[in-house]
Amino acid sequence: MPQLELAVENAEGVRLAAAVGAARVELCAALAETDGITPSIGMVEQACRAGVPVHVLVRPRPGSFIYTDEELEVLERDVEAVVDAGAAGVVVGVLADDGGPDVPALRHLCGAARRRDPAVEVTFHRAFDAALAAGTGPAHALASLERAGVNRVLTSGGSPDCAAGLPMLARLVELGHSHAPSVQIMAGGGVRLELMAALVHSGVHAIHTSARGLDLSAGTRARAADPSLAAGMAAALLEAGPWARN
Repeated sequence: MPQLELAVENAEGVRLAAAVGAARVELCAALAETDGITPSIGMVEQACRAGVPVHVLVRPRPGSFIYTDEELEVLERDVEAVVDAGAAGVVVGVLADDGGPDVPALRHLCGAARRRDPAVEVTFHRAFDAALAAGTGPAHALASLERAGVNRVLTSGGSPDCAAGLPMLARLVELGHSHAPSVQIMAGGGVRLELMAALVHSGVHAIHTSARGLDLSAGTRARAADPSLAAGMAAALLEAGPWARN
């Protein structure tokens, strides 16, 4: 059965994740405004005391996933700092000038994290979808991430959301078996309650969601996870789990 990962911004979100049985959280800042950037060390330390494994987004700014040498230095220092603060994993995404995964930079970041804690996990975030959009072949992208030392990739299947990306998500699972067997496929992006069963059936290893309902007055996503929606997603995952392909 796929694991559930909840995207949160604070310790309250971590406690919600624990309450609904999520396997872990992705901790980030400014999720609604920027799709997530690196949270403060104080927030990381607080979240890591709240009950489930915390994987910290390390993204110094919104926008392009191609970074300067100085920005890569910031990424490295932040990776080290969040692992020292108690993170069980880091979430990064660096692309080369050709739009594909930057293997040397990623290998360096993976090494920086594991020098602090050999057990730390590394997730490559939805920069993967940007790589696919730039023309990188999915098999090549997955194999590149495995060579770099990445454990998991977060993706909507190269589409605006997971509903549109379902066929590619299933294909990525199959390609992973043959080209990058150590890399897990985690579906994320526009995950809705009614989509959970289809995602389970696609064979993905994990499902990532912020479980934020719509703010009807503003027509936008709410700033924090909806406890009832998060619980419903966890229940739907359990219900569909026996038919999981992976």
